[in-house]
Amino acid sequence: MKKRIVIAVLAGTTRPDRLSIHAARYVADFGRKQPGVEIIFVDPNDFAFPNDGNDPDGRDPRYTDITEKADAFFIVTPEYNHSFPGSLKRMLDTEYDNYYHKPVALAGASNGLWGGTRACEALLSVCRSLGLLITRYTLYFPRVQDIFDEQGRMRHEYVAKYEKNTQYAYDELLELARALKEG
Repeated sequence: MKKRIVIAVLAGTTRPDRLSIHAARYVADFGRKQPGVEIIFVDPNDFAFPNDGNDPDGRDPRYTDITEKADAFFIVTPEYNHSFPGSLKRMLDTEYDNYYHKPVALAGASNGLWGGTRACEALLSVCRSLGLLITRYTLYFPRVQDIFDEQGRMRHEYVAKYEKNTQYAYDELLELARALKEG
């Protein structure tokens, strides 16, 4: 019998009026449909990370608990100025030991045609430095404002495409997570 896999889905930004939160919630809700999977949704607005730069090891114990419990991570980041937000970097910098040798899938979201490609590319070196094992497949949400309605529901015409692509991303993440957990 396969062991339960715990995946923390990390939303990447604290900005007001963020549209990437719809993509992050979609990824989390999709993950909850996977057999043998527990999803923990992480909205950085729900945690207290010091922002003054004087405490690089500043942690929120609730986030530490999540990263300890997680077998894998799925980061959903918006793209701001060709990179990922500082709020995501701050969150990632606090839990070095809890990320080490755990798999991570990436998803990008933007209001442009690239769908967060440059943000995901910028995350690669950070994830490698943390010892995270990056999956090969990356999920993109270009023109995120067109994919989701005002209530954050995916518009009908996008459902089939994103169900297929998100399943593919989860299949790869879960294969790696199970191999590491059971190995």
